[in-house]
Amino acid sequence: MNQEKYLKNKKLYHVYYNQNKNHDHCAFCVEKFSSKYQIGYCTIDYYYWICEKCFDDFKNIFNWRVVK
Repeated sequence: MNQEKYLKNKKLYHVYYNQNKNHDHCAFCVEKFSSKYQIGYCTIDYYYWICEKCFDDFKNIFNWRVVK
């Protein structure tokens, strides 16, 4: 789905999902964060979200760095 174009080599936060929107989806498996996942990874602009399972599956391929 071309995630390499917008998620390769990104810095991510590991945070609880508490956005003011209805929900967000994992950029890989499209699971909803509001219902199933309450903690995950997001880009520093909080735009793209990645569930913990997909993070574990793709972290080496995408060369992600988790920041505090």
